[in-house]
Amino acid sequence: MARGKSTAIRRVRRTGALALAAALLAGACSGGSDGDGDSDGGDKPKDSAAEGGGKLGWKKCAAPTAEQYQMRTEPKKMPDGAEWQCGKLSVPLDHAKPDGEKIDLALVRVRAKEKAGKGRQGSLVFNFGGPGASGVALLPLAAQKSYDKLRAGYDLVSFDPRGIGESAGVVCQSAKQKDADFALDSSPDDAKEEQALKAAQKRSVRACEKRAGKLLPHLTTEDTARDMDLLRAALGDEKLSYFGISYGTQLGGVYAHLFPKRVGRMVLDAPIDPTLGTREMALGQTKGFELALGNYLKDCVKSATCPLGTSEAKASGKLQALLTKIDKKPLATRGDRVVTEAMATTAVGAALYSKETWAPLSMALQEARSGKGDTLLALSDAYTGRGQDGKYTNMQEGGAAVNCADRSARTSYEDAKKETGAFRDASPVFGPSQAWALTSCEGWPVRGKSDTVDVRTDSDAPVVVVGNTGDPATPYKGARKMTDALGGGARLLTFKGEGHGSYDTGDACVQKNVNGYLLDGEAPKDGTVCP
Repeated sequence: MARGKSTAIRRVRRTGALALAAALLAGACSGGSDGDGDSDGGDKPKDSAAEGGGKLGWKKCAAPTAEQYQMRTEPKKMPDGAEWQCGKLSVPLDHAKPDGEKIDLALVRVRAKEKAGKGRQGSLVFNFGGPGASGVALLPLAAQKSYDKLRAGYDLVSFDPRGIGESAGVVCQSAKQKDADFALDSSPDDAKEEQALKAAQKRSVRACEKRAGKLLPHLTTEDTARDMDLLRAALGDEKLSYFGISYGTQLGGVYAHLFPKRVGRMVLDAPIDPTLGTREMALGQTKGFELALGNYLKDCVKSATCPLGTSEAKASGKLQALLTKIDKKPLATRGDRVVTEAMATTAVGAALYSKETWAPLSMALQEARSGKGDTLLALSDAYTGRGQDGKYTNMQEGGAAVNCADRSARTSYEDAKKETGAFRDASPVFGPSQAWALTSCEGWPVRGKSDTVDVRTDSDAPVVVVGNTGDPATPYKGARKMTDALGGGARLLTFKGEGHGSYDTGDACVQKNVNGYLLDGEAPKDGTVCP
């Protein structure tokens, strides 16, 4: 899985099935201090937008741009015929200089159902994770399947966070260079491969500094949380109602820390563990993906057609052998591209984000055994943000810029190499590349204040944290850690399921509890479990 220019597992969010459908959304690799909450608590901000959204300029949405999403078609109307509207919000580049240079944030919304009437709560703001996911592109896709019921009380709203998509999006390298970098061996076996990986990482950092240097110091999660408060005010809401997924839970936690008196009804699904540093988070996530891989293999071998045989004990070894074979001889595709070991590993990890994509993964591995890489390529491209036209979203570059601005930890190439043993023990498939990905912020021109995230809040709002016991990208133990770190009225809702996140699985118990809270204010008791 790609993180920076190394292949490693990142937290992303996905919606839909193959195409990777509405592709894999990007999910929460994180870290970094996000300011302290003493200065802004509950004071009214000096907003750069008019109350009630007077300056948001809502109009019919066009198709997403290449920087926002791989599939560029206009958003579909909601089942009741409601159309999506797009707008812009002007915010300070530097929040310490509110009257200084401005950047525009891209926005999207669909209005609440007309019959909502007195039940209307205002706006519900979404962040889909990454960091790097375009809310403008993803909310219209996800809402069709998952969120229409919430329109009984809310306008559904999302945005491209600063540095992402059409909100001053960070674009560092050409599509051709990205093709080459994502194909590089991310678990090098010799000095030559190590040097190639190191050169690619340094080249990427230099390119970002050259093309986006002015932006880079202002792309922290704290900056985005402050943007979100200006958005709240511009929408005319006294408090922020919020639905954050994966990295979006970090953003929500930081908002609650900075603006405790403005926290409304808040749901944090697939939470990060705010207490972990960069290394510990990466190692925990590696173990999470190994768990998810084991669950997939256990299911796969029940079928006589499983491409890895019918023995659970031997299936992992067969997958490793297949990847080693691909390392020596990349797979051909119908076009002029080939699938390398790094791309194949990315594809396998991408398919573990949802049980819905286990079947496409089995098909991809069956093809790979016969020397064909087309389905693995589709899975890998969906994860890295590559469209069929060869253009990339800026999900990976923008996400890397946020991560590196947030966190203080830096890992040298020598230290990363020393970590490969421990990471390989955690996961023979994903561990080595995850260890090398620790170098992704080495040489970055901006360094965060801390390597963990401060989300403690004085808010007494019953923030609902939703954890999935089978989540590969944000392991379940982080859900309790997030709940405890928030303090106040936070409570944990547990889903015994598979995949990244809970609400979008469609589980009736999870949706009943979350909808009951968001629409009626009835928060589940701490410790509620959805079997």
